[in-house]
Amino acid sequence: MEQILAPIRFDRRGLVPVIVRDNKGKVLMLAYMNRESFLKTVETGIVHFWSRSRKKLWKKGETSGHIQRLEDIRIDCDGDALMITVKQSGGCCHNGYYTCFWRKWERGRWKVVEEKVFEPENVYK
Repeated sequence: MEQILAPIRFDRRGLVPVIVRDNKGKVLMLAYMNRESFLKTVETGIVHFWSRSRKKLWKKGETSGHIQRLEDIRIDCDGDALMITVKQSGGCCHNGYYTCFWRKWERGRWKVVEEKVFEPENVYK
């Protein structure tokens, strides 16, 4: 397993930023992986991250059921960032949107530019 981890330059906290996009190319979120979450993702085909706020391994969709199935992993030229392509079930954002990037800066304010795909209060009880 060290061979698969060798090119990844984890930061001093043991993390690497991960851009997540769907299989149509839409950016869904930015998260962080550590060695354990990266290996768990590769092993299971279900995306796992390291939760910086909870300080624990986090399977995307473990509460909502809106999991991300791994399709592709890429590493940038410096080895200090990853981009993964997923098949997203349901919405990605805990606020009920398909993507976490549902607001756009427009004419001096943040404007909602996406439609909700689920109601958080119905999912996170």
